[in-house]
Amino acid sequence: MRKQRSQEVSQEYKIMVVDDEEGIIDTVTALLMRSGYWCKGFTNPLEALEELEREHYDLLILDYFMQPLHGDEVVARIRKKDYELYILLLTGHKELAPPVNTLKSLAIQAYCEKSDRTDQLQLLVESGIKSIEQMRTIKQFQDGLNSILGAVPKIYQLQPIGNILEEILRQILPLVRGEDAFILVDELPELLDTSEFSDGEPEERKSIFCGIGMYRGSVDSFTSLLDHGLMEAVGRARTDCSLTFAPEGVVLPLCDEQRRSLGVIYARNVSSEYGIKLLEIYAHQASSSISNAFLHSLVNIKNEELYETYAQLKQRYMDTVEVLRLAVDAKDEYTRGHSDRVVDLSLEIGRDLGFSEGELEELRVAGLFHDIGKIGTADDILLKAESLTKEEYEQIKRHPTKGAMILSAVSMFESIVPVIRHHHERWDGAGYPDGLAGKDIELNARIIAVADAFDAMMSDRQYRSHLSFDDATEQLREGAGTQFDPAVVGCFLALIEKNPGVLDSIRR
Repeated sequence: MRKQRSQEVSQEYKIMVVDDEEGIIDTVTALLMRSGYWCKGFTNPLEALEELEREHYDLLILDYFMQPLHGDEVVARIRKKDYELYILLLTGHKELAPPVNTLKSLAIQAYCEKSDRTDQLQLLVESGIKSIEQMRTIKQFQDGLNSILGAVPKIYQLQPIGNILEEILRQILPLVRGEDAFILVDELPELLDTSEFSDGEPEERKSIFCGIGMYRGSVDSFTSLLDHGLMEAVGRARTDCSLTFAPEGVVLPLCDEQRRSLGVIYARNVSSEYGIKLLEIYAHQASSSISNAFLHSLVNIKNEELYETYAQLKQRYMDTVEVLRLAVDAKDEYTRGHSDRVVDLSLEIGRDLGFSEGELEELRVAGLFHDIGKIGTADDILLKAESLTKEEYEQIKRHPTKGAMILSAVSMFESIVPVIRHHHERWDGAGYPDGLAGKDIELNARIIAVADAFDAMMSDRQYRSHLSFDDATEQLREGAGTQFDPAVVGCFLALIEKNPGVLDSIRR
């Protein structure tokens, strides 16, 4: 038996080399160790078999002609107990190589002739390691799926929500070799109790979260780690019900059989592409049973626990989005306070149209955050004094979609997401991003479009001075029926005519 050479190598994969020629052992082990692999050599196949009984190895490089056992006999003994060991067979006699049927029957994965050139052997070893890595991932996937299915009875028990979610995360993380993750899950619409609402307004869907690794802890610590890129990725995964890459990880959607979003799982610092693909399959297969079991348990858990967790998440997430909004306003001195003024004007229109308090609150939040997507737009575009190029304008046009994705991250903004997305649609269908027309555009989006345009016209910009009151109102009249909902424009103009004080907050 040859001694292992003392070098700094990775022990992630263990390789055994068996050959009755010491020179071959020396050459192959030196090659493998230079490539960073841990390996051990044996000149006696019987000693090698004893070692395999005691220790786990991932790959075996085996000579065919040896004493006292040929390579095929060694493999036959191994395969009685181990079908997972990857075996690469070597031979120095091409004419005496084992037949193909022997290779197949013994599940020998690769075959290589001995030569002075080691590139073929190195290539086969690299290929073998990749196959081993894939098999490990598949096994992790199978084990994880079995664990989740085995955990379902526990999920039905009345246990704390955090325990349920943490169990789900612990089963999924090994698939992507991650350590930091969080899960956001919503209750389904049919679980909402609307009996207490006399005005008929729907109850808000509730979201709760759980984190492990760097996301473990309070809601405060969770939201402090969010940035607009991650929030947008979470929202996109929920909206599209598809796996989405974030700046430092991957967001996995949890969707039911009707492709309704139940929440997301985010895993940070994912290292395995193959693991990500398996993770996507895993979620598709497991999310329905996980979510149904979770939601069933959720209904039976004390409501106070759910409401307290949800209330904390709602407030902290609202605070986080408010910080992003203020950051957008702070980028440009000319637009500072724009969203607040849009809110004021929109609410005046909403009141005049007879909105309820709940509808006005929804309009207020939508007005506040209508430009939140500009947080992802480069400053040199937002602050440019000259005309934008076509490419720069296309960047600007993405902000409604980005804003909608940021707010889609949690269900609390579910009702206003379409408003954020569509506040630049036009009555005639020539707007963006979806080319909606007429009453296919949400009423709140049509209201904000008028308030947004009027405040923009009455404000200075880098590239122009503000318009006069008469010119601004005239442009609204000209745009009624093309750019704007004529009924909303009519309401707004009548409102400011009979109550000029409405404009005190925006007049220069």
